[in-house]
Amino acid sequence: MSDLFQKGDVVCAKNNRSKPLAVRIFARRVYYCDVVGHPEEKEEVYFEREIELFKASSI
Repeated sequence: MSDLFQKGDVVCAKNNRSKPLAVRIFARRVYYCDVVGHPEEKEEVYFEREIELFKASSI
């Protein structure tokens, strides 16, 4: 199974399109993402179906 998003891609959750996330790693069929610009926040974990590429116009 290959991952749709690569390490470093900027994505967002489909239910919160205004919060950009950077893909840190894809493991065990889930994406581990860091919040862009906020390293103090906890990482977020999503299945592929829950995220999409971030578009600046989606804010």
